[in-house]
Amino acid sequence: MLNALQYRILRSLYPRSPDLLVEAGDRSKLDLLGSNFLSKIPGKSVIDFGCGIGTEAIEMAQRGAVRVIGIDIREECLQIAREAAARAGVQDRCTFTTSTSETSDIIVSIDAFEHFKDPAEILRIMNTLLKPDGEILLSFGPTWYHPLGGHLFSVCPWAHLMFSEDALIRWRSTFKTDGATRFSEVAGGLNQITIKKFEKLVAESDFWLLNMERVPIGRLKRVHNRLTSEFTTALVRGELVKRESSLASSGIYSKALP
Repeated sequence: MLNALQYRILRSLYPRSPDLLVEAGDRSKLDLLGSNFLSKIPGKSVIDFGCGIGTEAIEMAQRGAVRVIGIDIREECLQIAREAAARAGVQDRCTFTTSTSETSDIIVSIDAFEHFKDPAEILRIMNTLLKPDGEILLSFGPTWYHPLGGHLFSVCPWAHLMFSEDALIRWRSTFKTDGATRFSEVAGGLNQITIKKFEKLVAESDFWLLNMERVPIGRLKRVHNRLTSEFTTALVRGELVKRESSLASSGIYSKALP
């Protein structure tokens, strides 16, 4: 009964397709990894985990990376990436594939960690692909408690928390016919990760969290602190190394506070 009522409210207030509610920006997503990221990649091998159509992988090759491997589970995206790399003249340095056994100096993941079906397994895979003294640089968000943490379900702030999953999925089925019955089954998937869950995943993994930054939502910056960060963080930026690496044992780095 409650799910049906919520569905009727959604259909009445938000009759448009959720695809129409998303705006794209022109900013390079590599900027999300921090201001010093581009200085790290010249002469290095890089794996882009969740590369999509390869935009960032191609840019890294253009910026001096000697080898870039883009990994994604969607073959249609990989084919677009291969064609784009050829047009950019970096096909000799870029490979796009669903998996690899090559190791790299750096692994990046941009706007993907909240979509991985099993993020703990992704960290295990990353551990096998990262060189002993390599590093993982990631940026993701919005996380689950962000006002728009429901991504395409975010017809209003915190809609994914106010309405049930069943009601939102039923509303979505008005526009989509892919048969998804859970948030995790929609295109891209949503694993409902929070900042706390991410910290726990890393703590239980083979990685050491050198730095983590909670970048605040601009308009909520004044109320952004440790207590409110789950709700006021725009994106999470992190730097990970293997626990046995020289970087972790040197004590040079430490976990950053929000």
